[in-house]
Amino acid sequence: MSRSILAPIRILLEVIGFQAHGKLACLKEAWVIGYLMGAHGRLPSSKFCTDAVYPEKRRAPYASPVQSIKPFPAPALYLAVLSPQPPSPYQPFSALPTPSAETLQTMAGGPAASGPGLGANAPKSKLAGILMVSFAAFAGILFGYDTGTISGITAMKDWLRLFGQPTTDLTNHPTGFAITSAQQSLVTSILSAGTFFGALGGAYIADAVGRRGGVFLATAVFAAGVSLQTGCHQWAAFIVGRVLAGLGVGLVSILIPMYQSECSPKWIRGAVVSGYQWAITIGLLLASVINNATKNRDDHSAWRIPTGIQLIWAFILTVGMLWLPESPRFLIKKGRDADAAKSMSRLTSLDPTDPEIEQELNDIRANLREEQELGESSYMDCFRASHNKIALRTLTGIFIQAWQQLTGINFIFYYGTAFFANSGIKNPFLTQVATNIVNVFMTLPGMWGVERFGRRSLLIWGAVVMCICEYLVAIIGVTISIDNTSGQKALVALVCIYIAAFAATWGPIAWVITGEIFPLNVRAKAMSLAVASNWLWNFGIGYATPYLVNVAPGSAGLQSKVFFIWGSTCACCIVFSFFCIPETKGLSLEQIDLLYQNSTPITSVRYRQEMLANDVHAADHGPAEKHFDEKDESEKV
Repeated sequence: MSRSILAPIRILLEVIGFQAHGKLACLKEAWVIGYLMGAHGRLPSSKFCTDAVYPEKRRAPYASPVQSIKPFPAPALYLAVLSPQPPSPYQPFSALPTPSAETLQTMAGGPAASGPGLGANAPKSKLAGILMVSFAAFAGILFGYDTGTISGITAMKDWLRLFGQPTTDLTNHPTGFAITSAQQSLVTSILSAGTFFGALGGAYIADAVGRRGGVFLATAVFAAGVSLQTGCHQWAAFIVGRVLAGLGVGLVSILIPMYQSECSPKWIRGAVVSGYQWAITIGLLLASVINNATKNRDDHSAWRIPTGIQLIWAFILTVGMLWLPESPRFLIKKGRDADAAKSMSRLTSLDPTDPEIEQELNDIRANLREEQELGESSYMDCFRASHNKIALRTLTGIFIQAWQQLTGINFIFYYGTAFFANSGIKNPFLTQVATNIVNVFMTLPGMWGVERFGRRSLLIWGAVVMCICEYLVAIIGVTISIDNTSGQKALVALVCIYIAAFAATWGPIAWVITGEIFPLNVRAKAMSLAVASNWLWNFGIGYATPYLVNVAPGSAGLQSKVFFIWGSTCACCIVFSFFCIPETKGLSLEQIDLLYQNSTPITSVRYRQEMLANDVHAADHGPAEKHFDEKDESEKV
C-alpha cells in the first residue's frame, strides 16, 4: 500500500525533473512509470529507454565514444511486465501493447509484481573484496618502517661501538663512538639506491610472475636483507643487507599500488590505494616509537630488535597474500581467462559465469587487444606518441612522483629535529613526534576525500596550501629571533598545517595516480619508471639537503630560507596538476584509457561526467553502440 501511495509523488518528481529536456510524457507513460516505481522502487536506466523507444531522437555519432543523449521518461519499460517476449529494442511506441484492465488495476494499487526485480544479481557483500585488496596496503609498513628506523639505529651506542671508531669529541658524539660522514651518507642513502633498482626490476617481475607472485619474491628478498643486517658483525655485511632490503622495498613499492589499482572496485580504488600511503606513515611512526624504546640498551639488542622486527611485517604480508587472488588483468594478459573470471568472482562476490563479470573481462580484453596490435611493449614504447597518449601518461607518472618529493616533505622527516633545534625550539624531539602523528592521522581524511572530491582538485588545492605555508615558514624563520616564543609556535603550527595538507593530498594521491593512468600493455614498465623517479629524487634530496641547510664550509647555510625553495616547488606542483592531471574518480582502468584518448586533463572533468552518465565501455563496437549496463556502479572493478 505504501508504494502505491508514493507512486503519484514519484511521478510528479519525474515530470518536474524532465521538464528541462522535452515535452511531458503521455498519460500512459505516467501510469507505467508509476507502476514500475511502485513495484521496484526505482526507474531503470533512462538512457536505455531513450534509445529503445525514441530511436529517432538519438544523436548522430561523432568522434567521441560518448553520446550526449538527453534523458526522457521511460514509456516502454512496462514491456518487461506486459509482454511474454521482449520486443525489438527499436519498436516504436505506437506498436507497444495496451495495458489490460488487470494490469491497470495492478498499477493503480493492486498486488505488487513478484520476482527478484532489478539488481537481483548484485553481490551480497562488497566488503570481502575490498578487505582483500586493502590488506595489500600492509606492505607500506615495510616501506615506512625500513626508511624510518635507520636514523635511530645509527645513533645508538652499541651500533656505533660495533661499526664506528672511538672518539674524544664527546660534545658532538656523547656516546664516545662515531662513524665518518662518508659512512653516514652510505648507510643512509644505500637503501634508496637499492629501492631505485628494485623499482626498475619490478616491471619484469610483475609481467613474468604476476603482481601477487612478485610480492612473494619481494618479501623473500626483503627478509634476506633484514636477516643479514640483524645477524652481521661486519660493516660490509650490514651494507649488503641494506641493499637487499632496499631491493625488496623497491619491488613492493611498484607491485602493491599496481595490484591494488587492478583489483579494487573503481568507486573506492582511490581510497584503497591511498591506504598504502597511510601504512607508510604508520611504519614511520612505529619505527620512531620502537627506536625510542630500545635506544638506551647497552648491548646488541638495542639495534637488533628494531631491525629484526621487520621480519614480522614481512611474514604477515606473505601469509596474508596467500589468501588474495591474482590480478584478473594480469591473468587476461597471460591468456588465462578462466582464472581471470574466478579472480574477478572473488573480488566482486559474483558467480564466475555472471554476465557482468564477462562484460568487464571483455573490456579488459578489448583494451589489451588494442595495445597488443601495436606489438610487444618495451621501455621505449612508454614514450611513444600515440592516440592513447602513452608518452604523456608516462611523463605524468614520472613527474608526479618527482614533485611529491620536491614538496620538501622528506626534509621535515629526515632533518626536522635538527632544523627545529637550530630554529630555537626547546623540545625538537617532541615536535618531530607531533609531525609524525599529524602525518598519520591526516592521511585518513585524504583517503576519504580522494573519492569524495576527486584526484585533480585535491592535488591543486593541496599544493596551494603547502605553498602558502612554506613561504610563511621561510618568512617567519628569517624575520624573528630564536628567542621569540610566539614566532616559534607559529612556525611549528605552519609546519603541521603543511604536513596535514601533504598527508591528505600529495602523499596518497601521487600513488593513486601512478597506479591507474597507464594502459595494461605498458603498465608494469611505466609504473616502474614512475616509482624509480620517486626513489631517485628521494636519494637526491636526502643527499643534497644537508649541504643546502647546514652552516659549514662548503655548504649553502640556507637554514629556514630553504623553505623558499620548497614553496617554489609547490607552486610548480599547482601548475603541473592543472595542466597534466586528469580527473579519473569513479572510472575503471579501461575507461581511463578512453578518457585519455578523447579529452585533455583540463577538459577531463566534463568528459568523465559524460562517460559515467552514458556508461561507456571499452568493449563496445563503435561510438554508436554503447553498452548501457544495469549493474550498480559500485560493483565494477
